[in-house]
Amino acid sequence: QVDLVESGGGLVQAGGSLRLSCTAPGRIFSSNVMNWFRQAPGKEREFVARISWNGDSTDYADSVKGRFTVSRDNAKNTLYLQMNSLKPEDTAVYYCATTGTIYTRHTDLVNYWGQGTQVTVSS
Repeated sequence: QVDLVESGGGLVQAGGSLRLSCTAPGRIFSSNVMNWFRQAPGKEREFVARISWNGDSTDYADSVKGRFTVSRDNAKNTLYLQMNSLKPEDTAVYYCATTGTIYTRHTDLVNYWGQGTQVTVSS
């Protein structure tokens, strides 16, 4: 069992911003590719963004590209997701997840999940 703990979710109006954070044990965080996924009501969990272990490579879902920025601070064992220009369709539970050294968008290849944090964007 690995504890990934997300925070920073909440209610925001369309066009607003939020920053999510995720902390993880250092032995896991520092050497892992870290990811953000989300799951909206009635929909499957989907990939949002990922960042390499050293932060030099990132990838985004087309739906968030240009609006969201993923980053990490390995000294603090913390992953971030800066979300700008939020839309109602961004409403979902957001999860951080580790995928070891693998770059993947597939949920079935995730090693560990956080408990999720709710993001609600009102129109």
